[in-house]
Amino acid sequence: MNTRRKRRGDALSFLEKTTGGPLTFSKLIEAIRLGEEMSQAEFARTLGVSRAHLCDIEKGRRFVSPEKGAEFARILGYSEERFIKLVLQDQLRRARLDYKIEIEAT
Repeated sequence: MNTRRKRRGDALSFLEKTTGGPLTFSKLIEAIRLGEEMSQAEFARTLGVSRAHLCDIEKGRRFVSPEKGAEFARILGYSEERFIKLVLQDQLRRARLDYKIEIEAT
């Protein structure tokens, strides 16, 4: 297993161990960044956003579209489905709609 893939797994393990609530897109992005041992500025450059924008995403003050979630997944080498699912689930949670998202690629 290459080092980058190992660190990705470490980031997801870190997230699962440290979050007590449901997995959110913001928690996932922050955990990946921490697992990659990157500063917000460096990670923001990787994603093509400003450091302030990334900070707002990580803190749940700013949300991304499903398209942007898919783009982040491609950039980081993760599953687009997982990222899109979390983005959509977050939208439902914010709207206080008690539904669970299940998606499948066509």
